Amino acid sequence: MSADRICSLFREVSRSLESAASSDYPASVEAAIVLLITAFETGHKLLVFGNGGSAADAEHICAELVGRFLVERPGVPAICLSSNAAVLTAWANDYSYEDVFVRQIQALGTAGDVAWAISTSGNSKNVVAGLAAARASGLRTIGMTGASGGRLAPFSDVLLAAPARETPRIQELHVVTYHAICAAVEERVKLPLTASLNEFVR
Repeated sequence: MSADRICSLFREVSRSLESAASSDYPASVEAAIVLLITAFETGHKLLVFGNGGSAADAEHICAELVGRFLVERPGVPAICLSSNAAVLTAWANDYSYEDVFVRQIQALGTAGDVAWAISTSGNSKNVVAGLAAARASGLRTIGMTGASGGRLAPFSDVLLAAPARETPRIQELHVVTYHAICAAVEERVKLPLTASLNEFVR
């Protein structure tokens, strides 16, 4: 790919972000921030899941929240349901891949927790099933999709339908979206650490 084509791609991504900034999408992002902060401040946790690139996004979100995004602060309870290979492969092999997130929601989720499902199409069967199970179990729900919302929409308390149609542009909006959410959560929980890591390992 030539430098000119790379510049053209960067400009296309910039236009996508500008379009999202000029839409109703930021209001949905704000609603997700409020939902998550409310859950964390009342002692609840976050469960995040998706397939493929969305599984990687789920891991990324949990890394930013459990670890840190920009500032030193306490860890935030977030679990990626896509990252335990033993659970995923055992359940998929013995039962069904369509239920791998349902099973983990049932095992780990409690009413008041937040389930955050990621699917660029909004139609991934196991992701939709997982969010539906979360809703049925009393969890609050976030669906992060492309513009259509897909089958995740009716199970989402907050729908983050990134205003794009092509998978690469949707995924790029998703990264900026969860970075904004992590920054906002971190701003709320940035309290002085009561002990350094060195004090825990003495």
